[in-house]
Amino acid sequence: MARLEDIARVIRSKNAGPYCVTLDILFGDEAAYRRVERSGAITRERMAALYRRPVEAVEVFHHPAALAMKVSFARQVPAGSVQDTDLYGAQQHVLLYPIEVP
Repeated sequence: MARLEDIARVIRSKNAGPYCVTLDILFGDEAAYRRVERSGAITRERMAALYRRPVEAVEVFHHPAALAMKVSFARQVPAGSVQDTDLYGAQQHVLLYPIEVP
């Protein structure tokens, strides 16, 4: 087993508008991308559980040509609101680092 942070070249997060966060997972080669894709480590259900969102509020996109995966989900509060703790959505990706990939 390896951690996702050891397999992916880039793991980052950012706002996708004021009501949504997107997580990007970029790979350096096709073997790494295929390994994570086949493992089922990045699924809608797993991301919903990890980020404590309803499954219907989470989308997972696979882009084999770009060797990338994208996860998008609704923010709990709008970006910049008084309750917001991450204005740019730039700290949300750290939960992905320790995901174990066979």
